[in-house]
Amino acid sequence: MSYFNVRVYGLLINDANQLLVSDEQSGGMSFSKFPGGGVEYGEGLIDALKREFMEECEAEIEIISHFYTTDFFEKSSFNDSQIISIYYLVRETGPLKLNYKTRVFDFDPDTLQSFRWINLTDLHEDDVTFRTDKTAVSLLLSLIAEDAD
Repeated sequence: MSYFNVRVYGLLINDANQLLVSDEQSGGMSFSKFPGGGVEYGEGLIDALKREFMEECEAEIEIISHFYTTDFFEKSSFNDSQIISIYYLVRETGPLKLNYKTRVFDFDPDTLQSFRWINLTDLHEDDVTFRTDKTAVSLLLSLIAEDAD
């Protein structure tokens, strides 16, 4: 049975103009994405994103603004659902307590998730795996280029 799979993600840019990316392994696949995940039944988008940041990053965040919502068909890489992804610009409300990596998929023992900062000047669509995230990166790079003009 096909269904909609609503996902929510946070674009977190630090004071050094770096974007937070999550490297993960699930379902026999390795991928890079933004922190966030699925919206649970009965949950709003903002509450879901805050919950996901607590679960993944042990961090409280605040929403700056809506950034992008998927506007094309995207089938899930993991099941028979249609992905609808909503992206927000976010900021941390306190220091992040993560063990940052510098290499892709550099997992600690007994974990299949790690986090990296990518300098905005080095950011490229290929830094993330999924089409929806690549679109968000492309839009972010366009905004950065506009601001530079």
